[in-house]
Amino acid sequence: MAHQWRGVIREYFDRLDVDASTPIITLGEGGTPLVEAPALAKLVGAEEVWLKVEGMNPTGSFKDRGMTMAVSKAVGHGAKAVICASTGNTSASAAAYAAAAGIQSVVLVPEGKIALGKLSQAVAHKAQILQVQGNFDDCLDLARALSENYPVHLVNSVNPDRIEGQKTAAFEVIERLGYAPDIHVLPVGNAGNYSAYFKGYLEDFNAGVIKTVPKMWGFQADGSAPFVYGTPVKNPDTIATAIRIGNPASYELALSARECSLGEFGSVLDSEILWMHRFLSQEVGVFVEPSSATGAAGLLKNARAGKVPAGSKIVVTVTGHGLKDALWALKDENGNEIQPQSVSNRAEEVAERLGLA
Repeated sequence: MAHQWRGVIREYFDRLDVDASTPIITLGEGGTPLVEAPALAKLVGAEEVWLKVEGMNPTGSFKDRGMTMAVSKAVGHGAKAVICASTGNTSASAAAYAAAAGIQSVVLVPEGKIALGKLSQAVAHKAQILQVQGNFDDCLDLARALSENYPVHLVNSVNPDRIEGQKTAAFEVIERLGYAPDIHVLPVGNAGNYSAYFKGYLEDFNAGVIKTVPKMWGFQADGSAPFVYGTPVKNPDTIATAIRIGNPASYELALSARECSLGEFGSVLDSEILWMHRFLSQEVGVFVEPSSATGAAGLLKNARAGKVPAGSKIVVTVTGHGLKDALWALKDENGNEIQPQSVSNRAEEVAERLGLA
């Protein structure tokens, strides 16, 4: 009988900060596909490029890996509610796992500029949603203050349980490939995922499972790139809503991961993100939200700068499903709405239109 995936806590129980007394709140997260992308490999001049497709998690993003840990530990500590600041994906995940646990979720979102597909998930899972007058960083400050002074459990990536759960994606990459890639590429917002992958790879390195830790390449949107500028961005601006974060919560942790892995941070323009968003859909067959294309866009930028060795084997994490922010797929490269062509119901005419006649 084929193995039924049981969620990351059960699959990696002996490698996580849990014990027999920890309640396990799971929706079957993890075990996501590692999809070979020869078209992207050819584009960037690498030997192999693989996409870790995290949009296949239960709520459509990588956040579920950390949320199963955060909510499980919250319930274990007796929490009756969890709270998070969110630009979308975290709120969807927190609300779903809180619903599975039978506790209340509270979501603080910055007013405006939120992908409705993400907010609708939190609504569906009965979260209490409050729009804060400010940006993501204001929301996170408020969530921290509330969790420190009131009986709610913070489940943003500043919670180390989130990093602990998300590191399991690195384990899966190694199990699937049988080796560590030369370079691992990710989009970066709060940088928790960047730090989590490094943690997972480092643990496998220390255990002798892999011989080297991949170089960690993290890319941000140009209008929201505090790691590149070396200072917080007061008013971050990008179409990539999931990474529109000016003061990353995992800043110091991520800097350490970059240094230890001999990695780097870079930034790309919104236009480069949207170009790669279309390329992944049309040439690779993987539909992602725009922010998820940021890492791949950065990889292409580095390739054009001669930074990608010809024989390299690369993994790129695409963090969220395209249905999270689907409206961008309905626009062409000039930003115009795409409309279907109108034809008659005559087979001959349709064949002619398609160039088959």
